[in-house]
Formats: sequence, structure tokens, C-alpha cells
Amino acid sequence: MGLHSAQKKHFPLRGIEGVVQLFDAELRKPEPDLALLSLVLGFVEHFLAVNRVIPINVPGVRFEPLEPDCPNSCFPTVELGMISALHERFTAQIRGAVDLSQYRRTAGASSRELVKKVSDVIWNSLSRSYFKDRAHIQSLFSLITGTKLDSSGVAFAVVAACQVLGLKDVHLALSEDHAWVIFGKNGEETAEVTWHGKGNEDRRGQTVTTGVNERSWLYLKGSYMKCNRNMEVAFMVCAINPSLDLHTDSSELLQLQQKLLWLLYDRGDLDRYPMAMGTLADLEDQDPIPGKENPLKIHLQAVSSAQKFYNNEHIYPFMYLAGFHYRHRNVREALRAWAEAAQVMQDYNYFREDEEIYKEFFDIANDVIPTLLKETTTAAESGGEGGEAGEGADKDQPKQAAALSALQDPDCFAHLLHFYDGICKWEEGSPTPVLHVGWATYLVQSLSRFDAQVRQKVSIITKELESQDDDDQSSDDPREGRRRGPRRESKLEEQSSPPPPPVPASTSPPSQPAAPPKKAGEVGGRRRSAQGPRTGDAEGKAKSPSPDPSSSPPSQQQASPSAGPVVVFQSEKMKGMKELLCAAKVNSSAIKLQLTAQSQVQMKRQKSTPAGDYSMSFMKRQRKSL
Repeated sequence: MGLHSAQKKHFPLRGIEGVVQLFDAELRKPEPDLALLSLVLGFVEHFLAVNRVIPINVPGVRFEPLEPDCPNSCFPTVELGMISALHERFTAQIRGAVDLSQYRRTAGASSRELVKKVSDVIWNSLSRSYFKDRAHIQSLFSLITGTKLDSSGVAFAVVAACQVLGLKDVHLALSEDHAWVIFGKNGEETAEVTWHGKGNEDRRGQTVTTGVNERSWLYLKGSYMKCNRNMEVAFMVCAINPSLDLHTDSSELLQLQQKLLWLLYDRGDLDRYPMAMGTLADLEDQDPIPGKENPLKIHLQAVSSAQKFYNNEHIYPFMYLAGFHYRHRNVREALRAWAEAAQVMQDYNYFREDEEIYKEFFDIANDVIPTLLKETTTAAESGGEGGEAGEGADKDQPKQAAALSALQDPDCFAHLLHFYDGICKWEEGSPTPVLHVGWATYLVQSLSRFDAQVRQKVSIITKELESQDDDDQSSDDPREGRRRGPRRESKLEEQSSPPPPPVPASTSPPSQPAAPPKKAGEVGGRRRSAQGPRTGDAEGKAKSPSPDPSSSPPSQQQASPSAGPVVVFQSEKMKGMKELLCAAKVNSSAIKLQLTAQSQVQMKRQKSTPAGDYSMSFMKRQRKSL
């Protein structure tokens, strides 16, 4: 029990480089000590973000300036005595509460009862009443000193506790907003170990099979991250929260997180962690380190990782990418990335526990895109009015030209349509409605930013079943309400069409693989990305290709070489609005009526829900603030 001499020699840890050197040494081992690293990060975060006070007022803790000429930028010195005592306390608590001799282990594989017991130990050590979504309670330092952990922190603590017990088969599993554990041979078994949402309700010990079968975003249809030890280290680094308040971050913590993520990135430990790459790219965009890769390339690597390893079922890589383009006011590419995200989202069912991603899309549709288009319109109008402003006008000319170009670009309008088509398709067949009149108001506003002649350059195709008999044919698919029939018909017709031009993602023939792009839930990445941000599968459903602007693969049909972009609608609501979208005048009343109509349209012989395929009623989840 306790730290080894090789670990002790790194102490005391002075400054950011001292912490990075400890992480580097641990990552070189087959089993990096999760408890030690989490305690160190928690200690540093506590004194830089939670109890950020004048150094002389903290007994037993020394602070040293990060830079000699900047006394206001201090970093706590991590002493061996305190960390060693906390580490021994954690290991003693776990080993004293779990008697391994009472649990049968076959070929080194842990049992569900043993994993459940470990989660009980962590669960029972928490305070009975505290705000579960508060900041800075994700580390073992918070558990030992304050008996508080957030949802993903509990899952991480269970894995760290299993490591203390020598259960090497227990690892962390991560979706984009939830965490649980995998265990057994090749990680085939799954077990919930924490809650999700606002309350203490939990399903500890149960598998995640139900959530996967329901096709909810929370479980990513089974395409979740199965972490190894180094990815679990990356998770704790991503979980660093540098927020001092709603408007201020600790610059020291941001630098620490950035350097640790670069350490992991350079080692290849982020190759299967798209959200971590997105977090790193955001940090680089804010404060680039000379000689490192540019943020856009890292974002594209994250998208490539999600496509390669996770069946392109992840949303946040596209959100991070869109956020990058949004910050740089690249309207076309931002709209393209949001459209890609919505195209991935369309194959999910919406459940109450998916409220976090709902809020992301809601903010994008009803705040971010309208604001971006409004600013673009303002910039374009100011460019048209100011011919006599002298040198100041000359400096703004490129920005005004780009703004005017975006509003006159039919591709931008096509991306906007793809975005809403994906949202509408997401709603179809879901037990919970997505769209309401608030969405419709901002859709009309966004449509109105494009002139009629621009909107009319976009050709809209709606694929319908050729005969009523086909519509009445029964299907073995219990999710018949999702209108899989028309989507398969679309695939068959599109396969015989000539190769289309590189325009926004919609439906891509299965025979055309996505070109590799140039690059994470809340878990796995802290930052909200909406404002900051498929190759065909076995069922014939198409997934969005890479958003790389320089090598975007074909994804739409085109009637003739001279025609504009072609949009192939998948959702019934957008099909119903086909004529309205390209009309000379935007009919706001008709669009609002169509968008807010019931999503379950033209469902003729919907199957009864099979046993076990049920929707669970969960509490609403409050979005975490930055």
C-alpha cells in the first residue's frame, strides 16, 4: 500500500512542468496510477479555482509564481506528504470495504456482483445531500476531502477503486454525456455505476443494453468509447474545470490542461478519443503553442476518429468543428458542420435523457445560426452603403465581401436545409417531440436572410414510394415509424445516378466511401461546442461524409452540370415544405404550421412495440454551466 519510490522521487511537483513530468512517467507504465494522478489534478484545481486565495493564507501549502516577472500567476507546489496521505486513505478505504475472497473470478474476469459492490462503496461514501452538478467535484481529491462527486466522477472513482483491488479488466466506458464501466473478457460486459440527470436515481449494476437498443443518443447505439488506462487518464485531464466563475477561467489550469493534452496527443493516446481532440483544438485556437499543429487539422482528425472507430455515431466532433468555423466567421463551413451533425443525429430516437444534445441543437437553430446570419446580413449591407468611408472601409472590405458571398451562396442555403432536415428526421418515430413553434419562428427568420433567387438555385428532391402497395407492405422493423422504407428506396435510386458534385452532406451512395478528413461525455470533454462549435451501413442508411472543405466527397444528386446544389430530403416535414422553401416570398404561417405538425405522418401499419423495447421515463437533465 502507498506510493512506490519511483513515484515519490517526482515530488514536490513545482509548476506545470512538474505535473506534466509525473504524468509522462505514469503514462509510460502498463498501469498508470489513476488514483495518484486524479488526486494531484484535484489538489491543483482546488487551489487554483475553488479556494483561490492569497497564498500566505493557506497553511501548509506553498505557491510559486509561474513566471518570475508575474507574481499574480501562482501555482501550488504539490507536496509528497499530503498526496501520499490522501492516496493511502483512498486505498485503505477500498481494500477494507471489499473482500475479494467472497467473489468468484473466472480467468481474471470480474463478476457483476463484485463491480456492483465496488460501486456501492463509492456511492455510500458520498454526502447525502449536495448539488450534483456543481463544478470542481470530479476528482478523487473532492471525494476524499469533501465526500462529493459528480456523475462521471463516480464512474471514474469506481474504475480507480477497481484498479486498487487489482481488477485489471474493469475499464471506463464513455458516451458523449454519460459514463459506466465495462468488464469481463474483452470488455463484453457492461454495468451502470452512476446516475444520469438531476436526481439520485440510479440503475447501478444493470447493463446498458436497453439504452443501446432504444437508439438513444445517450448510449450512441453501442458506438461508445471503451477506454484503456491511458484513455482514462485523458478523461481526467478533459474533466479539468478551469472556471473561476461564469465569466472567468484560471489561465494556469488552462495551460496545464493544454500541455497534458498535448502530451497525450503526441503519444497517440487521443487517437480514439474525439472529444479530447476537440478540447485540445479549442485550447490551441484560444492560445496556440508555437510549433504545434493548427486547430483545424486537429478538429478534422477528431471527425476522422469518430468515423473510423465509432461508426460516425458521435455528434460533438462536428459541433467542435462548427464552433471553430463560427468563431472565425466562416459561414459556409460552419453551416456545413452543423448540417453534418444533424445528419448523424437523424438516425437516433429522442428520449428525455438526451436533453443535453437537444439543448445544443436548440441553441444552434434558435440563437447561433440566426445571430450569425444577422451579422452576415449587417456586414453585407454596410458594405453596400459605405463607398465613401476612406481607409476604414478598405480594411473591412474583405469581411464585407465574405458576408455578401455567404448570403448569395446557394450551398449555404442547402446546408441550412440539411440541418433542419436532420432535426425533423430525428423527431420521426421518437417517443418525445423535438420541434415546437419556437423552432419555426427562427427557421422562418433564417430562411428570410436568403433572397428568393438564391433559394431557387437549390434543387430539392423528395423520394417517395412508387406505389401505395409498397407503403402498405409490412416490415419486421419495429421502428417502422421511422420511415425506413423510403430511405432504402432513396439508396437504390441514387446508386444508379451519375456521381454528383461536392456539395453539402445529405445521402451518400454506399458505394462511395467517405474521404478521410484532415482529425471526444459532458463526459470526456468539458466545453460546450455550439458557439465555441456516413459511409453507408449494413441497412443501407447513409451517413454523412467528412466535412473537409478541400476534399468533400459527393453526397447529393445533380440534374445538370450547370445546376446549383441538390438537397435530398429524408424527413416528412421538410418534404411537405418543399414548395414553401423556394417560393418567391417566405410564407411564415404555412412553414410554422408544417414544422410544428405531428411528426408521426403517413404511418400506416406501425408495429406494436416488442417486449423489452420500451421507453423509460427519466427526469430532465439540467445543462452544466461553464
